[in-house]
Amino acid sequence: MITTLSSQAADLAAWQALIEALPQPAWLVALADHRVAAVNAAAERFLDRPRAGLVGEAAEQVASSPEDLGFWEAVAEGEPARLLSDTWIASPAGEAVPVTRSVQPLPCGEGAPAYALVTLTDRSAEQRADSARELLLAEQQATLECTEDGILVTDLAGRVRSFNRRFAALWSLPVSLLQQQDSAVAHWMARSVVDTDAYGKRLHALEQASLIVARDRIELQSGQVFDRVTQPLLVGGRLQGRVWCFRDQTERVAAQAHIDALTLHDALTGLANRRQLALRVAEASAAVRREADGGGSFALLLVDLDRFRQVNESLGHDLGDRVLLEVAQRLQATVGAGEVLARLGADQFALLLRPGAGDAAEAAEAGARRVLNVVAQPCLVDGAQLALSCSIGVALAPSRGVEADEMLRMAESALRAAKAGGRAGFRVHQARAEGDRQSRVRLDQAMRRALVSGRFRLHYQPQVSLAGNQVIGVEALLRWRDPGLGDVAPAQFLPVAEDTGFILAIGEWVLTQALRQAAAWQARGQPLPVSVNVSPLQFQQSGFVDGVAAALQAAGLPGTLLELELTEAVLAQDPEVALLKLEQLARLGVRLAIDDFGTGLSSVAQLARLPVGRIKIDLSFISGLPDDEADVTVVLALLQMARALGLQVVAEGVETEAQRQFLLDAGCDAYQGHLYAPALDPLTFQQRLPGAGALPPPPPPRRLPPHIRLVRG
Repeated sequence: MITTLSSQAADLAAWQALIEALPQPAWLVALADHRVAAVNAAAERFLDRPRAGLVGEAAEQVASSPEDLGFWEAVAEGEPARLLSDTWIASPAGEAVPVTRSVQPLPCGEGAPAYALVTLTDRSAEQRADSARELLLAEQQATLECTEDGILVTDLAGRVRSFNRRFAALWSLPVSLLQQQDSAVAHWMARSVVDTDAYGKRLHALEQASLIVARDRIELQSGQVFDRVTQPLLVGGRLQGRVWCFRDQTERVAAQAHIDALTLHDALTGLANRRQLALRVAEASAAVRREADGGGSFALLLVDLDRFRQVNESLGHDLGDRVLLEVAQRLQATVGAGEVLARLGADQFALLLRPGAGDAAEAAEAGARRVLNVVAQPCLVDGAQLALSCSIGVALAPSRGVEADEMLRMAESALRAAKAGGRAGFRVHQARAEGDRQSRVRLDQAMRRALVSGRFRLHYQPQVSLAGNQVIGVEALLRWRDPGLGDVAPAQFLPVAEDTGFILAIGEWVLTQALRQAAAWQARGQPLPVSVNVSPLQFQQSGFVDGVAAALQAAGLPGTLLELELTEAVLAQDPEVALLKLEQLARLGVRLAIDDFGTGLSSVAQLARLPVGRIKIDLSFISGLPDDEADVTVVLALLQMARALGLQVVAEGVETEAQRQFLLDAGCDAYQGHLYAPALDPLTFQQRLPGAGALPPPPPPRRLPPHIRLVRG
């Protein structure tokens, strides 16, 4: 017995020395009574208890989890004293600490084990790392699920590593398929795209260039359109797979297609618009220049419905639009392959013909007759049978090719000739006689030299209030005296400038000079508004409004001291675009007037839409006053309409006192003409009119009397 006890003591001392060297908490438990026999320093620190207090304590009290109680009860009943498990124990501070606990019987010579070794391994750091990793994974998954993009991650062999639900939804993939086999997923995606071959080649190229970052667009048979972005998945600098991102662009692509359609097509008829026609003319012209044999050619037919304004005014714009649709459908039926039908605005269409290697003039003439015939067919709309006709201007492209604007100008010139010739027919644009052509060239060159050398000048005709006989504004009028040609009338050189496009440079010069003069008058305490005429070609330029704003800023002049005069023909070219530009000008404060009013047969409904402040009655209606009954009737009607719309009226070309008195009695606001003063140079103007005043404030926003209703369309 003494020998046995001595042997156990020796074993205990040996084991105690051993556990003291262990880094983790450890203690020995005597299997005979389940009490702690020895403790190492690490256990003292971990349990925060002195060794003397631990030795002799019951083993189940040192680590008192339910699992410990059950284990030592089982040992007491003779079950093997072995245990290895993860558990939680209470720290001295009362916190639960995750540990890996091991209970292992220690050998004791040839006899039964006398002690069991208990060790604890603190898993707090590992647990925190696991928790952080789980949190990171959860955050990443939540992020992937929140994005509108479909995400797919594959390994180097193409196997699915992870994905989000958006990916499955975009591709209409059953989740069960994603969880089964990767080859089925790849097959599903490949058969879903429109171009399977291109899709497969792209995947193969990405496999060959595994480190590439790629972006492309794919279209599915369902009509969906995806932007696909893929990049390599690198871990520690080593390639582990590939990440695929799919963004649904279906709605955006559809919206862009709709915008493109609106940009290049007429909203009412769906035909090509002016912009698309210009592009097609440019393409045709380039093709003509490329064909060295000169066989290629094309023609442009400008089709204008005769007296269509009467249809709108008598039957209404709704029915007029339906008539336009009917005409568009008829014309479309005549269009051959490679030809383009466009609607340029209002009741004007254009047909681009490609006669090919045949005679361009003959083909264009045949096309014009074909159009005349289809338009002349009776048109039945809402039970009303209408007889329509059209006038056509034909322009043939020269062998050198031609710009779209020049082609349209030639067609418009021929169209005017067709209308002047009685309508319901066509005219082909003819080059002028050689002498006339040379004369126009000389005049064009002289104009260009005059602008450079400063031979153009502006004169100013006063605009006078009828009630107070006070100068309330001026109209800037262009004058030109050439050393060789003498005084050249505007009616002689302005049409040439319009045809050649030089009117743009002249118009810019006129606007700049007129604003400088207005600024000089303002600086002398005479802020007189100046009226400037705008040509159709000027107004059609996309940067016209910006140019006006820049000129005002350069002159340091408010927009209220500038009035732009536009003809009805300018506004009828493309009413919606014209209305937009006029609204932009009005926002600059610029006053707007319609010049030569009454000569263009403007409708009240159209006029009511425009942000104009004044109309100017053409001198052709003033010259017969007050004796000509027709002129009296027209002027009174125009004045009544202007009052209903809240517009001011200026009469042009007033020459006699009788004319002035009639206009005063009729309620006209202002006049201009030789009765008061001709157009004067700035110095003479200042000398003769020292008491010129300022223009009264513009009229308030138009409010029509309740008994007047206007249809705005």
